[in-house]
Amino acid sequence: MCSTIIMRRILTIVAIVIVLVGVGVAVYFYFFAGSAGVEVAPAGETGLPVAGGTTPTSSEESPTVSGGTAPVTVSARLVKISAGPVALGTAVTSKAATASSSAPSTSLGTDETVVTYIERQSGNVFTYNSASKIITRTSNRTVPGIQSATWLPDASRALVRYLSGADLSTINTYMLPADGGLPAQAGDGHFLAQGLADVAVSSTSIVTLASGTNGSVATLSRVDGTQAKELFTTPLRDARVSFVGKGQYLVQTKAAASLAGATFVVDSSGSFARVAGPKNGLVAKASPSGKWVLVSYTRNGALQMELVDVGTGESIPLPVATVADKCVWTADDAAIYCGIPLNPPSDAAYPDDWYQGAVSFSDRIWRIQVDGRYAQFVLDFSSETGVPLDAVALAVDSLNATLVFINKNDGSLWAYSL
Repeated sequence: MCSTIIMRRILTIVAIVIVLVGVGVAVYFYFFAGSAGVEVAPAGETGLPVAGGTTPTSSEESPTVSGGTAPVTVSARLVKISAGPVALGTAVTSKAATASSSAPSTSLGTDETVVTYIERQSGNVFTYNSASKIITRTSNRTVPGIQSATWLPDASRALVRYLSGADLSTINTYMLPADGGLPAQAGDGHFLAQGLADVAVSSTSIVTLASGTNGSVATLSRVDGTQAKELFTTPLRDARVSFVGKGQYLVQTKAAASLAGATFVVDSSGSFARVAGPKNGLVAKASPSGKWVLVSYTRNGALQMELVDVGTGESIPLPVATVADKCVWTADDAAIYCGIPLNPPSDAAYPDDWYQGAVSFSDRIWRIQVDGRYAQFVLDFSSETGVPLDAVALAVDSLNATLVFINKNDGSLWAYSL
């Protein structure tokens, strides 16, 4: 009897070990399978930890800097930078944008543009040089699952957001160490609070928005996470925030087709001034100076778009329409580039169905000139590539030389010479 009990216990232990090994193998293949050419972080480097743990520290082994997959030149002006999906959010810098930066950079020529991005599968940071058409990996820190990246204007650092927990329900926000995630001094990277509703960065500051049952609280801090202070409070829940001009912020309710949203400009004293709304499906994007706000909304189920003069409150209808999140302002406030859908489904609820992936657009890129309020056709993506484009995360360099965008349909990254 005793020997039988012992044998059963041994078999139980063996079964448990086999299950644990199987789980380990499954986890490994879930995160790393199919990542040929991607280096796993060195011993002791496990990518980004869960908030509350220790932050990544420097490694004795120097990181490998190597070329990435070669870009594909589709036409004289259109280049496919990344075939695989990238994290939403890129940095596009030119000589004018980097010449005064203290961050390390390549010696850019007059017409060179550098695109900095994060590969979603591995979390590695890459740069693409428009003049040499070379992709270089600048970080070998393996961080699978990064959903979005918000870059400092000089592309020296990024605020990344990713999910953790058994059910992937915890939103983590982490400021990568300098140089896009290369091993750095301990404490150079840091966590922000968990579960933030939104974050925004400028060259010197971070603003975060934490939402709760009683509304939202905005906090301002330096890029290194120090000198944090409460910026303003609002009864609005599930709001979004962004920097506007000097000492001002744009706050908007999260868009919903069935709810009338509003957008406000908030000054440094915490005073709110309504810019647009109430309008259903309202999405807003302010110009860099804060003089203008691009607004999209729905009327009778159809997308509408207009410009709002913040100073006068005047609203100017535009001849084309899309979701404002599919647009980007030029640095001089002179123009807006947008992905304008061709024949969007008429039975969808905008922008909800688009955000949730229930509908997909086939876009053309248009340029909206602020002076004169006219729209100019720029790119018919489908005719050049044979596949539809659903443009997101548009970005343009300060010289208005290169437009960068992600195709929401497959996560690929593209650059177009303007």
